Parts: sequence; C-alpha cells; structure tokens
Amino acid sequence: MTDITPAPNKGPAADQAYQAIRDSIFSGRLGDNERVTEAELADTLSMSRTPVREAVKRLLLEGLLTRDAGPGLRVVAMQEDEIMQVFEIRMMLESYAARRAAQHATAEEAAELRRLAHEMAARVPARSEADFTAVSQLNTAFHQLVLEAARSARLKAMLSVVVHLALVTRTFRLYRDADMLRSARHHIEIADAITARAPDWAAMAMGTHLQSAAALARGSRSPESEIAR
Repeated sequence: MTDITPAPNKGPAADQAYQAIRDSIFSGRLGDNERVTEAELADTLSMSRTPVREAVKRLLLEGLLTRDAGPGLRVVAMQEDEIMQVFEIRMMLESYAARRAAQHATAEEAAELRRLAHEMAARVPARSEADFTAVSQLNTAFHQLVLEAARSARLKAMLSVVVHLALVTRTFRLYRDADMLRSARHHIEIADAITARAPDWAAMAMGTHLQSAAALARGSRSPESEIAR
C-alpha cells in the first residue's frame, strides 16, 4: 500500500484518521482506484481500528472511498466530466464570492489578501515539499478569506461541499513552474481588485484563475498528457 500522511497529533482520534486519509487521497499518495483495507490503514497510521472505521464511514459518505467485495476499500477516481462540472460550479460560486468580497471586505481583510498573495508569489515556483506545503496552505487561506469577506453564510455552505470535492490539492500538485507563477499573478490581481472595490474586475479575475486550473486538470487527464508522463 502507498504510504499515507501521518495522522496529526491533535483532536479526536477519528478526526485525526479522517484528515490523514483524506490528505493522502487529495495529494495522490493514495491514487485513483488504489485498494486498501481498514486494517492496513490502521497499521499505517499506528491507530486502532475503531477511529479508522469512523473515518472511513465519513470518506464513504463523501464519495472519496467505495467498498469492494469483502473488507476491501478503493479510492474513487473522479471522471473528467465530473471534475469539469465541479470546476464550472466553483467558477460561478467563487466568482460571485469575489464580487461580494470587493463590496464587503474590510480594509484589514483586503490587506491580508494582498499579503497572502504576495507571500505566495515570493514562494513560487516551489522547490521542495516544504515549499509546496507552504504555497498550498497560502492558497487555501486566500480562497477562504475571499469567502469570509463575501459575507454570505449561504454561499459559504454551498462552496464548502464543492471545494471539498474538487480535490484542490491533487490538482495543485500538477502545476509546473509556469503554472505556479501564473496562479500567483492571478491571486495578486484578485487581491488588487478586491482592494480597489471593483466587483466586476474581482469576479473576472477569479473566473480567469479557475478557468486556468480547470484547463490544467482537463489536460492532465488527456491521452497526450498520459504519454508525456
């Protein structure tokens, strides 16, 4: 079985197991259609079967794992059409979030968005696993802050499901140096638009950013890209 992310040493054991397995799926350490068992997961995480069983229940409900015959589990491979649907929904919802953020963000939030964007730009292209982790965390914090600044509980609830299923981290690992640099420029533009209180500009910049990510995800699953690997 592929090595998985160690369980974080905080919170209830079931939550630790869930986060570790989920991160391993999102990062690709547990690949599409890879088969595992609860016993293997528990052994790898150095945990008892009970918290792992609870974590697996959540991952089954979220569609990240499915049960095979017997005790086996399998990582669900998202089809290209499903991935594109997720990105299209994100484009609509996150563009709207950026538009609202340009209208409702506080000066402190706008300043923090600019800080996150420029720190991300300073760290790309990533040269090590530590760099990648830092950039990925900055990216997550940026998008979460845009959503917070949008001041919409309904929008937040809708996006929490979509972004969770989009396998953002897995897609991000496909980025080449040029892709990372372009993504960093997009984040700076989004932050600039929100700071300038320009809703149309903010929505357009976010849409462009997500269209670029969608194109990369689509290209990574094409026959040509498989040959290139």
